[in-house]
Amino acid sequence: MFFDLPDLLGPYLLPLLIAVPLAIVVFIISTRRGDDRDVGAAPPVPSRPALPKAQDLPAVPVAPAQAPAPFANESAPAVPAATQAEPAKPAPAVLLVDDSAVARAKLGKLFEGAGYRVTLAKDGLEALDRLAEQHFSVMVTDLEMPNKDGFELIADVQGSMATEDLPIIAITGHDEMQARVHQVQGLYGIFKKPWNDRELLKRVETLSNLRPAARQ
Repeated sequence: MFFDLPDLLGPYLLPLLIAVPLAIVVFIISTRRGDDRDVGAAPPVPSRPALPKAQDLPAVPVAPAQAPAPFANESAPAVPAATQAEPAKPAPAVLLVDDSAVARAKLGKLFEGAGYRVTLAKDGLEALDRLAEQHFSVMVTDLEMPNKDGFELIADVQGSMATEDLPIIAITGHDEMQARVHQVQGLYGIFKKPWNDRELLKRVETLSNLRPAARQ
C-alpha cells in the first residue's frame, strides 16, 4: 500500500514553510549584530614595554651648580669708599717758666692733667731756647729768676717778630713785683702765688685759641 507523498507531508508542510524562513531571518539578524559589535569595538592596545628600574640605569655625572653670570648691562654693586678720618687737632702747647722746681712740678701736673702739651724751663735763657725750637700757644712765667728774669724774658718775647703775638701770663710771689708788672704792656694776666688753679686754667684756655698755629 503506497501512500501519496503530498498527502503524507500535507500536515507538516505549512509549519515547515513558516519555520524555515523564520530561522533564516533570525540567522541573518544575529549575524548582522555580531558584525556591528566587531565594528564598534576598539582595536586592541599593544602592551607597553616595561621600563628599566633605577638601579639598572647607568650613573650620570652631575656638574656642580654655578652662579649665573651677570648681564652685560648689569654693573657691579658700588662699594663705598672708606671715609678718611680727619687728623685730630693737637692739644695746645704751653711753656711754663719758673726757677722753683716745686712750682714747675705743680704747674706741669696742673696743665698736663688738663690735656695740654707742657714744656718746662727754669729761667729766661732756657725759655728762649725752647721758644726757638717749638711753637707755643701760651707762656706762663715767673718774674723773679736768675740769669734772665721774667721782665727781661717778656721784653725779648715781645720784641721778636717770631713771638710778638705769643700771649703771656705773669706769676709772682712779691707785691713789689706785681706793681712793676702793671707797667709792662701786652700781658694777658697777672697771678699771685699761690695761684688759683681753676682761674689760671680758665685764663690759659681762653688764650690758647688766640695765637694761630705755626706755618709749615
